[in-house]
Amino acid sequence: MSKNPFDRRAAEYDAWFDTHAAVYRSELAALRRVAPSTIGRGLAIGVGTGRFAAPLRVSVGVDPSVAMLARARERGVRPLVGVAESLPVASDRFDTALVVTTVCFLDDLDRALAEAGRVLRPGATILVGHIDRESPLGRRYRERAAADSFYREAIFHSTANILDALEDAGFTEQATAQTLFEDADADGPDPVEAGHGEGSFVALAAQR
Repeated sequence: MSKNPFDRRAAEYDAWFDTHAAVYRSELAALRRVAPSTIGRGLAIGVGTGRFAAPLRVSVGVDPSVAMLARARERGVRPLVGVAESLPVASDRFDTALVVTTVCFLDDLDRALAEAGRVLRPGATILVGHIDRESPLGRRYRERAAADSFYREAIFHSTANILDALEDAGFTEQATAQTLFEDADADGPDPVEAGHGEGSFVALAAQR
């Protein structure tokens, strides 16, 4: 049996998006706010079960979990087994890279962003979606991480840290959007606003 919780508990992970549908819709709306009008040939890095790749029309997904990739395939995403730090694809192949709820699980953020830059064509876009470590939800996740098999080894980042890492990797910031200001499950999806620093979920776009 796999020691990877994403293999052992893929069904539980996937069901979270149905149980917390308002949060999911809020996050997806924030990503759409900053996404390019045309995704083109897209690669989801850390695609998981395809919950973000499929509605954003990202056609290819990389993930180390075979069980997660099986669910992504069911959503129409072509699955590739691999890790963000060593992507199993040729250089200069994609127009968009999607990296959502992935950065906290990376072993090496800088190397992963360098790899994203390698596989993107000049002028292409990287879309990153994450829970800001300095936000209320980010602090809650960190406090509970030790007791959660998914987040036990997660390293949460601030948006400023990610923007700095993107700049170091040769990307230029284009736009940021934020959501999850309140408990989105209570009253439906949260609004999406430009910028960052107040919402717990931040979506950002940067150009190679």
